[in-house]
Amino acid sequence: QWMEGEILQQQAAYWKTTLAGAPALLELPTDHARPVEQSYAGAALPVVLEEKLTSGLKGLSRRNGTTLYMTLLAGWAILLMRLSGQHDVVIGSPVANRGRAEIENLIGFFVNTLALRLDLSGSPSVSELLEQTKAQSLAAQRHQDIPFEQVVDLLQPVRSLAHSPLFQVMFAWQNATEARLELPGLEVQPLPSPSHRVAKFDLTLSLQEVGERIVGELGYATALYERSTLERYREYFLRLVEAMVADDTQVVDHLRLLTETERHQVLYEWNDTEREYPRDKCVHELFEEQVRRSPEATAVVFEEEELSYGELNARANRLAHYLRELGVQPDERVAICVERGFEMIVGLLAILKAGGGYVPLNPAYPEERLQYMLEDSAPVVLLTQRHLEDRFSGIGDGVPVLDLNATAAWQSFSESNPDADAVGLISSHLAYVIYTSGSTGQPKGVMVEHRGLCNISLTQSRELKVEPSSRILQFASFSFDACVWETLMALCQGAALYLLPQKCLVAGDDLIETAARSGITHATLPPTVLAGVSERANVDSLRVLVVGGEALPGWLAERWGRERQLINAYGPTETTIVVTMHRCVAEESGNPPIGRPIANTRVYILDSNREPVPVGVVGEMYVGGAGVARGYLNRPELTAEKFLKN
Repeated sequence: QWMEGEILQQQAAYWKTTLAGAPALLELPTDHARPVEQSYAGAALPVVLEEKLTSGLKGLSRRNGTTLYMTLLAGWAILLMRLSGQHDVVIGSPVANRGRAEIENLIGFFVNTLALRLDLSGSPSVSELLEQTKAQSLAAQRHQDIPFEQVVDLLQPVRSLAHSPLFQVMFAWQNATEARLELPGLEVQPLPSPSHRVAKFDLTLSLQEVGERIVGELGYATALYERSTLERYREYFLRLVEAMVADDTQVVDHLRLLTETERHQVLYEWNDTEREYPRDKCVHELFEEQVRRSPEATAVVFEEEELSYGELNARANRLAHYLRELGVQPDERVAICVERGFEMIVGLLAILKAGGGYVPLNPAYPEERLQYMLEDSAPVVLLTQRHLEDRFSGIGDGVPVLDLNATAAWQSFSESNPDADAVGLISSHLAYVIYTSGSTGQPKGVMVEHRGLCNISLTQSRELKVEPSSRILQFASFSFDACVWETLMALCQGAALYLLPQKCLVAGDDLIETAARSGITHATLPPTVLAGVSERANVDSLRVLVVGGEALPGWLAERWGRERQLINAYGPTETTIVVTMHRCVAEESGNPPIGRPIANTRVYILDSNREPVPVGVVGEMYVGGAGVARGYLNRPELTAEKFLKN
């Protein structure tokens, strides 16, 4: 009767206000994908806080006016925040619900569950979080009489069979001493814990004070976690509460989780990627080495026509000498807008040989984007084809336009390789400027240097087993850095580059069948293209398949990795094409990872304070080493922010 009317409304209003807008799910990192329905199978690890730490926690609690329960709850919340990256944390906590003396000794199940919401945003100190935890705990206990199931009904959260509503993590504190039951004529002992454990929640930390120590267990759902992961989480919790005791003025975001061993592993051992590579060469010089080695070998194939390495080099050299006559110098940009064909590769090589950095323009781009890219890159020359010149009428005024098909203008120039020393061209000069998509704002031109491309060539040689007999598919648009990846893979290793006509690039079986007829051995394709190919389609000649540009689903990796080497590659435009690679294997479950850093590249996963996160924890990727581009063209303020020098 007491719970009816005004009291019920008061308690209901508190929970509706307190939990309004709370996250439906605490996204903790797990070892396995969350099943569509909870299995409730569980296991547990013992947790022991030794006498010194227990004593320190009592002192910390006294200084801040909190109970051990509140202090340990705050430590648990810090760990959950640091693991999930979420600053709004809801934790379930059981209460005895015997708030009146009259019911203290009654036999029966009075226990209720409270959903405690803690806000860890704004980088609070340990003391500030303890103050908030105390206020939230006391307020929740004042409103503990309404049953938890009614709270759920009031809030109407989105329900799921995969997890419990409102919270998925529990903290239980047993502050009552275990009673010794004595009955006349009977010997009574506790029933041993069953071997089969149940996990009602993802994680449950249960603690109590026993003698001079705090002991308990960390329970977990075995459908989500491996024991080794929970052993690490247990150590993180102990390290956090030790740091809380040591200095309660510290900001909770800065409390260190990792041991020195773990820190050394993620920062140094996993980034031990140093390899020798031609760091003092320009990337076109690697192509010229292949020309000297096998000038008669096929370099490029397009629509049943071929160019040998010698012929391709001669054409590119003549154009390069002409570009130098037009004033092209190192770090100056040369825009190039061509359709698929030999001119695309000749123009690319010629710009590099002349010392300039090329700016690829897609003929299919809207006029507004082309105009923006021309104005922003300020090229000294625009290379295009006569039938595309109308795309640039009225834009890019003042920029000389050179028709790549009108070869008479440079036919008389020398076929010899241009002298890099004559213009002071070195490996730190610009190789290309490729513009981002603009999906996060105004497109930005990313400047990539020669030495980064030479490092990529080394990686391709070592990891992809490219040989002079290899046939490389050129699929990507000229305006994407994946096109550079494909071109280097062939021309810097002495292999043949196959330019498929535009009509053959439609995703599906036709693409694969065309590749099969050409005997393609190496291809780089996005997952969406592979997903559009039926299972019956196959390319017997395809030995190496590199996938990038999008997340690779596990089922697609399993299908395409059966009969060939499958590489999952990743790299943002702000780097030199690819920074991590992973060789997929049949035994993997789930989606393949993006892999480890390639040679001479370092990758770090850091939190918002630029501290390394534990294994499996979400963070931001930072890239260092040879894979980092120079920066954004004409955007020094963005370059300083995004391109961290280390």
